[in-house]
Formats: sequence, C-alpha cells, structure tokens
Amino acid sequence: MPISSISLAFEKSKREKRPALLTYTVAGDNTKKKSLEILNSISNYADICEIGFPHNTPIADGGQIQTASYRAIKNGIKMKDVFQIVKKFKKNKNAKPIILMGYYNMIYQYGQNKFLKKCKQVGVNGLIVVDLPWPDNLAFAKKCKINSISFVQLLSPTTSKTRMKKIISNSHEMIYYISMLSTTGGKLKVSPRKILKNYGKIKRIIKNRKKNLVIGFGITSKNISSFKSSDGCVVGSEICKKISKSIKNRQNPVTNVSIMVKNLRIKLS
Repeated sequence: MPISSISLAFEKSKREKRPALLTYTVAGDNTKKKSLEILNSISNYADICEIGFPHNTPIADGGQIQTASYRAIKNGIKMKDVFQIVKKFKKNKNAKPIILMGYYNMIYQYGQNKFLKKCKQVGVNGLIVVDLPWPDNLAFAKKCKINSISFVQLLSPTTSKTRMKKIISNSHEMIYYISMLSTTGGKLKVSPRKILKNYGKIKRIIKNRKKNLVIGFGITSKNISSFKSSDGCVVGSEICKKISKSIKNRQNPVTNVSIMVKNLRIKLS
C-alpha cells in the first residue's frame, strides 16, 4: 500500500526537526471563494489543512468556530460546496493533505458509502468525526481505510490507559490528543508542561514511530513554541478569530490569516 500524504507530511516535518503545523478553517467561511483563497495561501506554510464542515450545533466547538460555522451556513454552504472547495484546492500544486472534520449525523444523512466515495473522488486524505468515539467508530474507520482515507482517533486527558491502548492499536497514521477538557478555543487551563507530561506518557504507549500524535485545543501563537517536542500542533480557533476580526475591520482575511500562519510556522521552526 503506498504511503499516505499525511504520513509524508509528518516525515517531512521530522526531517526538518520541527512539529507539523495543522491549521483548521471552516469550509465556506466567509464565502466559498474566500475560503478557497485562504486555503491556497496558508498551504504555503501549513503541513496539513483541516477543514470543518459547517454545522448549526457544533457541540465540541467554542465561540470562534461556531461563529465561523454560522457565517458559512448563512452564506448557504452545503456539503456539495465543501467537496467542491476541496476539489479545487487539490488542483493547486502546493496543495497539502486535507482532513475533513465534522459530526457524524451529517455523514449519516449524506449516506456513509456515498460520503466516503465522494471524499476519495475529490482528494480528502483524512477524517475526524468528533461525535463518533471508539469503539463505535471501528466499522466506519475500516471503511475509511478501504477508501485510502485516514480515520483520526481522539484521545483526551481522561482516557484510561486500557482504553488508550485499544484506541492506539486501532488508529491509523495520526492520533489527535485533546489537550484539555473544554470546547475548542478555550483558554489553556493546563500548563504546557502538564500537557507535555501527558503527551509523553501517550507517546511511550504508542511506540510505533509511524503513528503521529498531534495536540489540539487551546493552541495559539502565544503558546505554540512550548510544544516543539510534539509531532504536530493544531491551530483553529485563533485562525477563525482572525477571519472574524478581518471581516469586522473590512480587511482582507486572506492576507491577515496568511501572515498569521506564516508566523506560527516560524515559531515551530
């Protein structure tokens, strides 16, 4: 089986002796056109781009991402538009691996097999389904693998060691560690030292070097350099906040977000 583009992205960042930078934006925020322009511009600095499909009740998301979701929904963004954005983005020669992030009911309504077929067709590389935990996600994760799509398992600070071992053994090439029990974009309530201590414990369980563990929730420009020893860092809420601020100040979100992501990359180097 050929090596996945997600694995290649992590291999590249490891060769460069830095964590991978993963960005998160909501598809269609604030318009379909702008959303694609933002992806194209941040792709110069990000290693992997996560795209959220807009949802009217995003339970795991904090205020910034909810605002971005509502903006996209207000602009009429549907699932077919999300796929269209990915398809157009993948035509860019600098296009990075794409991980779609969202909630299971949207996949269920679309139809599981139809959804995965479409993901493969447009070039989606991975999926994060927030409300489909292990072991409920095993059958779906298997279907993802058949379609050459990586299913990203989630771990949190309260995951027991026994459960953790099982999740890790069932994971594909990337595992997402939720740094704290909060919605996204919450202020980091736990010190980076404590997060890294938990992170180190998980890494010792993983052992398999081909499985990459990324840290998300509460990562910002202010604290990202504390996580240089990780495999990867996810920044989402801060990017959505920058888009909101740019719109409010009648500035170009593409330029502002691009500068921000460039600086995040520098801080990880």
